[in-house]
Amino acid sequence: MRRSSRDLLFKIYIAGVYVFLYLPILVLIILSFNKSRWTTIWEGFTLQWYVKLLNNKILLNSLKNSIIVALASTFFSTFFGTIGAIALRKLEFKLKEAFEILIYLPVIIPEIVLAGALLSFFGFVKITLGFTTVIIAHIVFSISYVILIVLARLQNIEKEVEESALDLGANEFEVFRRVTLPLLLPAIISSALIVFTLSIDDYLITSFVAGVSSTTLPLQIYSMLRTNITPEINAISTIMLLTTTMAIILSQKLLTSK
Repeated sequence: MRRSSRDLLFKIYIAGVYVFLYLPILVLIILSFNKSRWTTIWEGFTLQWYVKLLNNKILLNSLKNSIIVALASTFFSTFFGTIGAIALRKLEFKLKEAFEILIYLPVIIPEIVLAGALLSFFGFVKITLGFTTVIIAHIVFSISYVILIVLARLQNIEKEVEESALDLGANEFEVFRRVTLPLLLPAIISSALIVFTLSIDDYLITSFVAGVSSTTLPLQIYSMLRTNITPEINAISTIMLLTTTMAIILSQKLLTSK
């Protein structure tokens, strides 16, 4: 087979993969602007479902819950994850390699296994399910991403830069504040955006550890989908999709910045 033919087949294959992955998302976005309440009938363009969304107290309350959980888990995951990454780079201690391996576990183990383990843990220590357990669970599966991203950035910072600052009379805190932290800032912000995206979109783990009054948006959407698909769901799903997409794009730009 000629190379041009192989290249054409490869491009067709890639195009097919993208269509398979993103066509349902495109359909959802289009239907959020459909006048009809039924997904099989197109009756014209409208913004009425976005307007009605503003009056849907159930969806807005679940969105508020998701934002609260996402902001809290993002703050704590980013803070402790950054400290953990710095400690892993600077400190030498026994079982360091084993600890580094443990960091990968929340990333690679199936979510349902992690969800079951967290539920068992909360039951063992007798913590009532609610916002607290949801936030803790989100921190558990998010903090590894922060450590890995910040640690990768740290490893690209030459130690000679920090040592030069020490030689010029700065103490360790000043070196961290004036040299290390500015260099780490893109990775810290990028990891925070990734954690926020993972948290606000999570369904599986949240469904295990959420209490009665801590229903997040993914849980609410799923419960509504089992009874009736309303255009308001399409509208809020489109908003979430665009928000998370912009967060990921910004995160990628920060990660690739020098």
